[in-house]
Amino acid sequence: MKFKKDEGFSFIETIISISIILILSATVGFSAVKYIEKARITACRNQIETFRLALQSYMLDCGSYPSEAQGLSALWEKPVMSPVPARWDGPYLERQVPKDPWGNDYIYKNPGDKNLPFTILSYAAHGKPGGEGKNAAIYSWE
Repeated sequence: MKFKKDEGFSFIETIISISIILILSATVGFSAVKYIEKARITACRNQIETFRLALQSYMLDCGSYPSEAQGLSALWEKPVMSPVPARWDGPYLERQVPKDPWGNDYIYKNPGDKNLPFTILSYAAHGKPGGEGKNAAIYSWE
């Protein structure tokens, strides 16, 4: 009686299989990074819109928007800097003002750009003015 030698994958076949799996995984990974950036941009726009609505409520209660020195934190706790609003009825947000999806602080300007009463912006991925694509600033008036 002859025994057959156990047949299995050779070393080369194993290396080729692992290479194919790695190439497919890398392709999926690079595609996912693109979608993560899109999700961050969308989250940033949504947060800016939430701040914009909260600022409108603040204006209705207090008669003016927070000063630039008071910043967006005036939406969470009553400002102690002048001008202190007498009719502050906050908080106007459900949580403290978060950082943008890239870990940077949002920028609040009063008066705002383009003759608007305020501007809220994020410098996105690179955290500084200028830039294009994923590094382009995101403004409340866009």
